[in-house]
Amino acid sequence: MDTMMPTTTPARHDFSLLTDQDLYLFNEGSHYRVHEKLGAHMVDVGGEPGTAFSVWAPAAREVHVIGDFNGWNNQAHALHSRGSSGIWEGFIPGLGKGALYKFHIDSHQHGYRIDKADPFGFYHEKPPRTASVVWDLGYEWGDREWMTKRRERHSLQAPIAIYEVHLGSWMRAPEHNQPLSYRDIAPRLAEYVQRMNFTHVEFLPIMEHPFYGSWGYQTTGYFAPTSRYGAPQDFMYLVDYLHQQGIGVILDWVPSHFPSDAHGLAYFDGTHLFEHSDSRQGFHPDWKTHIFNYGRNEVRSFLMSSAMFWLDKYHADGLRVDAVASMLYLDYSRKEGEWIPNKYGGRENLEAIDFLRRFNTEVYKEHPDVQTFAEESTSWPMVSRPSYVGGLGFGFKWDMGWMHDTLQYFSHDPIHRAYHHNLLTFRMLYGFTENFVLPLSHDEVVHGKGSLIGKMPGDDWQKFANLRLLFAYMYAQPGKKLLFMGGEFGQWREWAHDRGLDWNLLDRPLHRGLQVWMETLNRSYRNEQALHELDTEPAGFEWIDCNDSAASVISLLRKNRAKTEVVLAIFNFTPVPRTGYQVGVPSAGFWREVLNSDAKEYGGSGVGNMGGVHAEPIPLHGRPYSVKLTLPPLGALFLKAS
Repeated sequence: MDTMMPTTTPARHDFSLLTDQDLYLFNEGSHYRVHEKLGAHMVDVGGEPGTAFSVWAPAAREVHVIGDFNGWNNQAHALHSRGSSGIWEGFIPGLGKGALYKFHIDSHQHGYRIDKADPFGFYHEKPPRTASVVWDLGYEWGDREWMTKRRERHSLQAPIAIYEVHLGSWMRAPEHNQPLSYRDIAPRLAEYVQRMNFTHVEFLPIMEHPFYGSWGYQTTGYFAPTSRYGAPQDFMYLVDYLHQQGIGVILDWVPSHFPSDAHGLAYFDGTHLFEHSDSRQGFHPDWKTHIFNYGRNEVRSFLMSSAMFWLDKYHADGLRVDAVASMLYLDYSRKEGEWIPNKYGGRENLEAIDFLRRFNTEVYKEHPDVQTFAEESTSWPMVSRPSYVGGLGFGFKWDMGWMHDTLQYFSHDPIHRAYHHNLLTFRMLYGFTENFVLPLSHDEVVHGKGSLIGKMPGDDWQKFANLRLLFAYMYAQPGKKLLFMGGEFGQWREWAHDRGLDWNLLDRPLHRGLQVWMETLNRSYRNEQALHELDTEPAGFEWIDCNDSAASVISLLRKNRAKTEVVLAIFNFTPVPRTGYQVGVPSAGFWREVLNSDAKEYGGSGVGNMGGVHAEPIPLHGRPYSVKLTLPPLGALFLKAS
């Protein structure tokens, strides 16, 4: 950053970035790029360079800009109120890039005075410091090829396999256990994701956050990537680099709640400006955070602008909206008497519903080649259906029920699995009611829940066989895929945000074999149309036999739209090899074994079918032909008719 010289030049008030139309749209709740006007912007006024400041603080009596350029003097640079808009603004000549600043707010309310970071700031000091930084967003992008072709990469018919990443703990500098910078991590992450055949990365929130242990889910800087890993242009470089390697970037975004840190949004101008004033609506009992007031027009402009900002300025390919359930229900995590019903007496948050529908409508209107994802944990209907038919308008919904049920099933010793068979099969009763992503996310490997490999029963060999089987079942099911970092090679330790992954485990054969299995699964998912083209349509899926609970075996078919490709997937959830196991198939000929999770290269025992089997004209399971297979222990087979 540039070192700022002290300035005594007073702020000018004969210039404004805000037109009357800007003010009207902002106050109406329909200004979706208000970040281009509010905040701090370097401009040239009549040949005089400087920075224009503006902030929304309708309850303020006075607002001053303070910073390293005026010795943090809270009387030196006053802003003027812009009519009844609630906005204060002014231009400070000579002030440029790198200046540290805050807004000193003197409120009408009870003599309240506070120094606040800029809600629209593009860059903030590295925590625990809390000032905002005057900055620009200039960057020369090199991802034109990706941007022109990404629509087909994001269609419902495309293979989407997402690698979920916490930037600060994926890989660290070994000599001092410090996170890598945005620029340092770019080639490492891109090479790894490419090699593993994932199509996208999804970053846990990179928006600025004061408490590192929140992993970014307690956001204060809704327009700034965290400065822990570099400047805004450094994060642009990371996205750009991933795009140039053919990798999409999804960002977690948190419009549901925000922390109570003094420099942040809470009680901003001496009033509950961004949050509800009544704690029954405005305070989250689980996270001890504040809930946005979606009924306030300017708050909607703020949040909508934040969403557009990451898509416009940082070329994000999608936004995953966190904690949607907490937004939808007024009684979320509250006891009787601790919440206020809506105007109809119900528990639905009508203002949040309206906001989410508007968010999705506008995102897809402005960026039809991206996707939005809802992390929604209830049975709310039509989350991923268009708003014009009554849905919330998301592109995809995380299938949290699948994650919970499947992990519960796998935690059982195989001898007991026959009694829990429905945990595997129940999903297909609702499997096409939404456009689903099947997640094995960070939520399941923190707070004492242990690692994925640690959830598996049995000795070490069985644990790895179970985890390979789990991944295979995930990839055979309809729906896009998401896996949190470390799961792909069987990290034993529960994820910790302040340590890098245990990459040294890859020196061990079972861990390396699991990683190679994940590479292979992703490659097959991408290359086999039958495994991805109809992920969201019933025509792409058939059970062959989902009722053999006694043997804990499941068999199914996946098909492409033209029905020219059919993949048979069969799963043995016990450690007992099964010979001569017969299943019905739709066609004659040779069924080639294209995947076997028990192959020795993956750490398995090598039980299989010598490359494939011939179908016999023996009807079974309602199909004219059948094949006799040897099912490996705790193993999955994928076969393809040729």
